[in-house]
Amino acid sequence: MSAKGEIHGTMIIVVGPSGAGKDSVIDFAWQHLGDDPDIGFVRRFITRDADAGNEDHHAVSIEKFDEMRQAGRFAVHWGAHGLHYGIPADTVDKIEAGKTLIANGSRAAIPEFLKAYPNVLVITITADPEIIAERLRTRGREDDVSISQRLARSLQEWTIDCRHLVIDNSGTLETAGAEFVRAILATTGQGATDNP
Repeated sequence: MSAKGEIHGTMIIVVGPSGAGKDSVIDFAWQHLGDDPDIGFVRRFITRDADAGNEDHHAVSIEKFDEMRQAGRFAVHWGAHGLHYGIPADTVDKIEAGKTLIANGSRAAIPEFLKAYPNVLVITITADPEIIAERLRTRGREDDVSISQRLARSLQEWTIDCRHLVIDNSGTLETAGAEFVRAILATTGQGATDNP
């Protein structure tokens, strides 16, 4: 902070429907920006096994999660699809110190993020509904009814008042990933000069 109370850091919340490729786009950015001292990638606490899903996370039991929540260890926490997710409380200090942080979030939790951090950018990773449906079918975890319900939720109108950017991941990962990297660098003042 260059002046008392002046905040320079940004919390970037990445949201989007399953099958849109959030984890892949975040991983692409990490590969290009992971060594930048001004940028950090948040490891969430999740009540699932460490080897479940594609995300590098802290695996905790429901009991441990509740204990951490009650102790104020989370800046933001929410539940979805039978799991609980928590963003570490120390992220608030990092944002105040001027860092740009990237966290995999949830559209439903955005109001809580806006309360926790003074400077938030929400980036929605999306894709053509047919492409998302095919990706979900390929995973084999959900039936067509569940997939249709997910797609219907993803098409709901955006009504949250905050800084918001949409990145289409219908094409190549390199295209969407490069756009995501540019958006991250813009929050740090590095502009487009360090694009992959």
